[in-house]
Amino acid sequence: MPPTPRQGHVVVAPDKFKGTLEGAEAAARIAAGIRRAAPGTEVRELPVADGGEGTLAAALAAGFTRVPAKVAGPTGLPVEAALAVSGDTAVVELAQAAGLARLPGGRTAPLAASSYGVGQLIRRAVSLGAKRIVLGLGGSACTDGGAGMVQALGVSLRDADGTELPPGGAALRRLARIDPGRLAELLTGVELVVACDVDNPLLGPRGAAAVYGPQKGADADDLMVLEEGLTRFADQVAAVTGRDVRESPGAGAAGGVGFAALALLGASMRPGIELLLELLGFDEAVHGARLVVTGEGCLDAQTLHGKAPAGVAAAAARAGVRVAAVAGRLELSESQWRAAGFTAAIALTDLAERPGDSLTRAAELAEVAGERLAEELLPG
Repeated sequence: MPPTPRQGHVVVAPDKFKGTLEGAEAAARIAAGIRRAAPGTEVRELPVADGGEGTLAAALAAGFTRVPAKVAGPTGLPVEAALAVSGDTAVVELAQAAGLARLPGGRTAPLAASSYGVGQLIRRAVSLGAKRIVLGLGGSACTDGGAGMVQALGVSLRDADGTELPPGGAALRRLARIDPGRLAELLTGVELVVACDVDNPLLGPRGAAAVYGPQKGADADDLMVLEEGLTRFADQVAAVTGRDVRESPGAGAAGGVGFAALALLGASMRPGIELLLELLGFDEAVHGARLVVTGEGCLDAQTLHGKAPAGVAAAAARAGVRVAAVAGRLELSESQWRAAGFTAAIALTDLAERPGDSLTRAAELAEVAGERLAEELLPG
């Protein structure tokens, strides 16, 4: 005899559990546990992202079409990337072309790494007829201020001898002339929206080089070179456009790609999770739900500042729906996660029998977590 249908559905909307589960697998596993504990409950899987790595996968899981594209990786070698398209909207994830994971052999190239492939993905989106392009930043391997990206879109960056600059942030120290070419024509009628969850400016102690350069392999000398190059780029862009956005929140995102998007591509910038939830139709999915379950690899202080679970919790609260969290690790106190809007929270580390199980058996434990939450929050 089939189980009796229950009132109200459940939405499972986790981000990736970095290093263990992609968002779609996390959603599937948590959902499986809920279905086992609460047969007859409709469970909808809607993996999310905060605008960084995982943005493309979230769009695809929501029904966007994957479009493959061979583009230049951060060191110039070709990589197999993709974008996601639905109607006249395209989603471009920077990490697909210029991410740390795209470095050959994992070898960093702090002075020469380029965002050129990101521009190629944007150009591909335009060629497909996209009128709205969402650019997800995060995980970048380059600190070139987005120079490579705009070069791929037809902007010429030349030195005093009239020679086109080679890739990378170091070369920007020699920048003498910017020619926008046919950039405006290319992007006519196209809205570019940057999904970003950081507010760093381009330059200074909180800037692209100082904060993010070291994780891309830059030493102290490299940081000075990159800061000089980015400063030169910002000066020249301001002279050409009449606008100086170097201090704008998010200009320092992804090695300064945020800066070029704002200054030269006319982009707007929005909090990543807010934009992604809108793109994925979260409000519609949660309408009439009795519970939302979200999560990520670690629920900590950072989660409360623009990360996906906090955004999901806020959106669920606006809809009057309870929200619970599943995390690989839980580093917030109960009072903290309750204050953030969570009705319940469970960590895979608390379910693991042995140290390390939360990593090696993450999928299995995510199912157990879903089952536990359903038993606690979906009685009857």
